Amino acid sequence: MPAAAAPIISSVQKLVLYETRARYFLVGSNHAETKYRVLKIDRTEPKDLVIIDDRHVYTQQEVRELLGRLDLGNRTKMGQKGSSGLFRAVSAFGVVGFVRFLEGYYIVLITKRRKMADIGGHAIYKVEDTNMIYIPNDSVRITHPDEARYLRIFQNVDLSSNFYFSYSYDLSHSLQYNLTVLRMPLEMLKSETTQTRQESFDIFEDEGLITQGGSGVFGICSEPYMKYVWNGELLDIIKNTVHRDWLLYIIHGFCGQSKLLIYGRPVYVTLIARRSSKFAGTRFLKRGANCEGDVANEVETEQILCDASVMSFTAGSYSSYVQVRGSVPLYWSQDISTMMPKPPITLDQADPFAHVAALHFDQMLQRFGSPIIILNLVKEREKRKHERILSEELVAAVTYLNQFLPPEHTIIYIPWDMAKYTKSKLCNVLDRLNVIAESVVKKTGFFVNRPDSYCSILRPDEKWNELGGCVIPTGRLQTGVLRTNCVDCLDRTNTAQFMVGKCALAYQLYSLGLIDKPNLQFDTDAVRLFEELYEDHGDTLSLQYGGSQLVHRVKTYRKIAPWTQHSKDIMQTLSRYYSNAFSDADRQDSINLFLGVFHPTEGKPHLWELPTDFYLHHKNTMRLLPTRRSYTYWWTPEVIKHLPLPYDEVICAANLKKLIVKKFHKYEEEIDIHNEFFRPYELSSFDDTFCLAMTSSARDFMPKTVGIDPSPFTVRKPDETGKSVLGNKSNREEAVLQRKTAASAPPPPSEEAVSSSSEDDSGTDREEEGSVSQRSTPVKMTDTGDSTKVTENVVQPMKEVYGINLSDGLSEEDLSIYSRFVQLGQSQHKQDKSSQQLCSRCPDGVIKLTPISAFSQDNIYEVHRQEHTCARPASTKAIRAQ
Repeated sequence: MPAAAAPIISSVQKLVLYETRARYFLVGSNHAETKYRVLKIDRTEPKDLVIIDDRHVYTQQEVRELLGRLDLGNRTKMGQKGSSGLFRAVSAFGVVGFVRFLEGYYIVLITKRRKMADIGGHAIYKVEDTNMIYIPNDSVRITHPDEARYLRIFQNVDLSSNFYFSYSYDLSHSLQYNLTVLRMPLEMLKSETTQTRQESFDIFEDEGLITQGGSGVFGICSEPYMKYVWNGELLDIIKNTVHRDWLLYIIHGFCGQSKLLIYGRPVYVTLIARRSSKFAGTRFLKRGANCEGDVANEVETEQILCDASVMSFTAGSYSSYVQVRGSVPLYWSQDISTMMPKPPITLDQADPFAHVAALHFDQMLQRFGSPIIILNLVKEREKRKHERILSEELVAAVTYLNQFLPPEHTIIYIPWDMAKYTKSKLCNVLDRLNVIAESVVKKTGFFVNRPDSYCSILRPDEKWNELGGCVIPTGRLQTGVLRTNCVDCLDRTNTAQFMVGKCALAYQLYSLGLIDKPNLQFDTDAVRLFEELYEDHGDTLSLQYGGSQLVHRVKTYRKIAPWTQHSKDIMQTLSRYYSNAFSDADRQDSINLFLGVFHPTEGKPHLWELPTDFYLHHKNTMRLLPTRRSYTYWWTPEVIKHLPLPYDEVICAANLKKLIVKKFHKYEEEIDIHNEFFRPYELSSFDDTFCLAMTSSARDFMPKTVGIDPSPFTVRKPDETGKSVLGNKSNREEAVLQRKTAASAPPPPSEEAVSSSSEDDSGTDREEEGSVSQRSTPVKMTDTGDSTKVTENVVQPMKEVYGINLSDGLSEEDLSIYSRFVQLGQSQHKQDKSSQQLCSRCPDGVIKLTPISAFSQDNIYEVHRQEHTCARPASTKAIRAQ
């Protein structure tokens, strides 16, 4: 069944902030610069935020006229030409939000971004740089001595480190949710559109549709899942004042994408981690859960597989699998004042009826459905009772809660002492984890947006028939989720999640018809690529919560790590200990201030004066809760009725209220993902194309010699992989270090908004691209002495690589075909006359380009081969001309 709706693309993607003495004017436009919106921000209020959105969509000409009138009206003397009354302050790509401490409000703008992933044509960007601007004018500013300290604490949250956003794809929800919403029945969309029109305060919502007889395409936009939104508090003050296109929600965590080439067929493997903004903090300062069921270090990890040969959500093939990590949902903590590497674990409150665990699992049932599977990796046997305290309490809580649930929806508890198995020489840790992973994936299933292929129906695999989840006419749905935890939810948890993800990846590839059996082996290009993604994912999450990278990796548990890895593990352990002991308290204060957990107030204690933040995160300590939940019926009634399906994805009245449905013309820019992705109105460069710069299995992992099976599912020896051509040991380490810094798959150079003094650019900016294309695995340039050795290892004879020798002369037939079909011109909207004159005066040594089209606006060129030039120089010149 085709998709009934299309995602709404935000029409505010480029911003310019203009300044006068009394106001700021924020001009936002879509990427094509055809539609504009304007915000007016008052600068005369010392402590209040006054924002006016006229909700009118301007054209480029109208914006120019508006800015011209504002410039003329704000000059100091009427008719004065020398000075300007309207100044261009900064260019940006989005609004993070507004924040106030003890003086006036600040506006936080994204001034630099970098493309990190592409899902169905929807770009996902990473915040690279931000700008924080004070709004009130200096003449009305009321200074406070502690304002600067609050500003420093707020800016300690590095927004350029692993914060992500998208203009058209909801990153706070899973792919399964986003595609389920798009496949809603047409009747419900029509009724919802009518209701939206009646309740809407935007008089331009359905403008022009009546003249077309009501025909069009439904655009749909859902409310974000605020648990994973990190700037929700910063946008809350303007949420009900401005148009929704101004609201850009960002997530925190990890995003990486790599390309798996299967005999030339591109398949994108994407890993997205969403860190919860509830009960967020650092390692020893945030443990267990708060009174609302939110746990520390809670991260939802989703792996998405898509066939990149077809871009559309409607016609393309997409699959995803979701799993969760999080601290043990109990009231527990560790006292770091003892300065011990492993502080003792203490249970802070007695919870005989598992109240906090019930709240936590009720949230999970509502978002993921059933079954909820707990994989507990903490130690079971210890000489001194330490981690076992958590296991005993968790078992008691799960046992208590399960006795009231229906038998088919009970919480599945899997305890497994991973540390004990690691020390044993007779046991293989990953083999045991693989068995657990198989049983988990079979119970939860996974999401795929296409029905089973005919060949799998004719020749079904034994494991495929046992797969769980929910089968629907359009594919499969994942019901339930795996929740993995150890004490820190870092090293052991990441390895266990990798093994479950590897098992799910095999089923995903099988469902898309890319492999014949749902099984993947180690030491293949596909698994190495996936392992690299998960290592970057684990390192990033570990730095955010623990202060250092992973200590134990997949290679450590496979027992194939080099001997130098032990010294690195020791250094990471020391780095983590130093961070926890000396810098975590400051980081926790910054997170509390950024997320709005603490609001500075005149006359009350400052943030740095509080002895603890316990009362900020546990609201029941400050006031009595209005209602007390039942000890037996601990779930939400509506959630239990629709199990095993997640309640958030059920089509009901409560969920329909969370959707914004609007009717568009068929070729409206707000729903045209083709133009948004390909951007035919601008000139593109191959060096800056994201899909060519991401990590590729063929370029970075496949052997470079001829005669070896190019399949990414072939088992290879470690010295056969493409990584071995990096040269000596220091070069390999440098490449890995740069890759870790760039979070797995660094795309082309970031886009930076550049301020300009000219006023005839219609209020928008140009994106400044870097001159050097950054590849996904950069290699450090060696010295001149070592360069010859590296060249000998990398460069091979042309005859061996390509099958032909390019230095030999080509036949006349090949040359005629070459000269006929080589096209060196690119479509341009405007052709420079000077370049035409330059082409007509080319010297004899340069290939002459003759326009063969009658239209000067859209030209292609043919190549005239010179008789006295041999084949290879001609091809070289053609490439240079291109």
